[in-house]
Amino acid sequence: MAQWNDYHHEDEDVDGEERDESEEWGLAYSTGRDSLVFLVDASKEMFIKGEDEEPSPFDMTMQCVRSVYTSKIISSDKDLVALVFYGTEQSKNPRNSFKHVYIYHDLDSPGARRVQDVDGLRGEKGAQVAGETMGSGNTNLGEALWCCSNLYSDIKLRLSHKRLMIFTCRDTPHGGDSERDRQARTKASDLKETGVVIDLMHLMKTGGFDVSLFFCDVVSPPEDEAELGLQMEPCGKLEDLKKRVRAKEMKKRSVARLNLCLGEGMNVAVGVYITALQARKPNAIKLYRDNNEPVRTKTRLYHTQTGSLLLPSDTKRVQVYAGRQIVMEKDEVDVIKKFSDPGLELIGFKPMERLKLHHHLRSAVFIYPEEELVTGSACVFTALLRRCSVRNVFALCKYTRIRNSPPRFLALVPQREEVDDGQAQIAAPGFHGIFLPYADDIRTLDTPQLPTASEPQVDKMKEIVHKLRFKYRSDAFENPVLQQHYRNLEALALDLMAPEHIEDHTMPNVNMMDQRLGSLAQEFRDLVYPADYNPEGKTGPKRKPGGAEKKPKLEMSEDELRGHVQKGTLGKLTVPVLKDACKQFGVKVTGTKKQELIDALTAQLTK
Repeated sequence: MAQWNDYHHEDEDVDGEERDESEEWGLAYSTGRDSLVFLVDASKEMFIKGEDEEPSPFDMTMQCVRSVYTSKIISSDKDLVALVFYGTEQSKNPRNSFKHVYIYHDLDSPGARRVQDVDGLRGEKGAQVAGETMGSGNTNLGEALWCCSNLYSDIKLRLSHKRLMIFTCRDTPHGGDSERDRQARTKASDLKETGVVIDLMHLMKTGGFDVSLFFCDVVSPPEDEAELGLQMEPCGKLEDLKKRVRAKEMKKRSVARLNLCLGEGMNVAVGVYITALQARKPNAIKLYRDNNEPVRTKTRLYHTQTGSLLLPSDTKRVQVYAGRQIVMEKDEVDVIKKFSDPGLELIGFKPMERLKLHHHLRSAVFIYPEEELVTGSACVFTALLRRCSVRNVFALCKYTRIRNSPPRFLALVPQREEVDDGQAQIAAPGFHGIFLPYADDIRTLDTPQLPTASEPQVDKMKEIVHKLRFKYRSDAFENPVLQQHYRNLEALALDLMAPEHIEDHTMPNVNMMDQRLGSLAQEFRDLVYPADYNPEGKTGPKRKPGGAEKKPKLEMSEDELRGHVQKGTLGKLTVPVLKDACKQFGVKVTGTKKQELIDALTAQLTK
């Protein structure tokens, strides 16, 4: 009979529960893979360097592609990525049916070999390799889009999200050829009908880039209001290009889509998003030594007497309580684990001053309306957000994410939309869901009585804090352990001589701190410590000559040893005590292991 702690859901049962939950709430969780195709212009204009020896548009694109490849390998290695060039002299595609289209990488999972291939296209040498391998020729964007469409149709896997990014510095790729423009618009429309999202990553060129001439009819419209729309200004710097690509290729997914119950018969659909997630080292994967394939473990239960395979219906769960075994069926355990149906239930409203800093237990979630699930959700959600913001209150809700999860209390703190000078969205409108503690989680601690600082000491420390204050940004400090870990893996996979150097920004800059403080540190030390205090001169207590004092031996009488032998408690004695006992009674031993000493003493004292 299985113990309570040994109870785990079988994979089939978990999948079934997820399907039932999806059907109940009308959700469609995407379980496929993401796919991304880089469609890069290989014309001669792409290889022209910018002013002040700035990298060419082609070089910037290759650096950006490499960055996406490496990030995909680390974060989501199951996604599919492809690299296709158009406007080339040479052609490389299935049966070479599309002229001036060169498929450099098929739609497949990224790997170390692909990163090395992209590295070969960077810099001046990379431009020479690209010229020798592909060259620059005529441009037919319509055939390039048709070739990308075939890449998607050849994939037999289920794709949850399909995106295509066009990198170019030419706003009129066909030079005014209306027939080719029409073919490209038609093929782009066909791609968008099949669910492919087309984005334009246009680069800086002399005279500016006019999106309205051609590409405004090719790219996809924003998927929602929070989606970063078509940028009218071209990218002139590598960091701007990487930022724009990262904003597009990162698909925003909700961890749950639930009903927010505002009262009896009043439900709106909302999505729950994670705004911050702790980065960790990936778990180790066991590999089979003959072929390096991942090892899959399967657990099967067998009858102890007959050896027959036990089905899930043949097993029961038991919990020992007050010396008795309480036996339960699997269905009974499922009922016990279910507290309430998944969703958010409004309890009431509280003033913002009731929310304290110590109430924050973990990173908050973000609540945003889902208009496509329940019509009118955005309107009701916006009204609730506006009233909570005006009255400076937060909404208190009961939150159950999935069926078997315990309920938590959330404080929904309103956030209004914020835009910058260019009318780009900085903060999206919605509620921050802050997890509140239970009453049992808050303890009263007995604080120790410590000496209180004087007013001059407090004032001096305020000056020091003011001097060392700086504007904190979480994205400015990377985890050095994680960064070094991935750099080591990258060097091993790419056969590099040494991993890339990592600068640890978490270490304090002592020289800069000393310059800012000046004499404040010494003045504070004079106020707190006595005049003869020297922190650098303190040393630990010196040991007495001759080393550590040996502890006196503990001799045991024969009666005490015989008592241990009769009770079978010789194993509680340490090895040095057993050795001393053997020497004391003249017991000869052949080894020094504890069990050998116990056996020798037992044989001697039982004669």
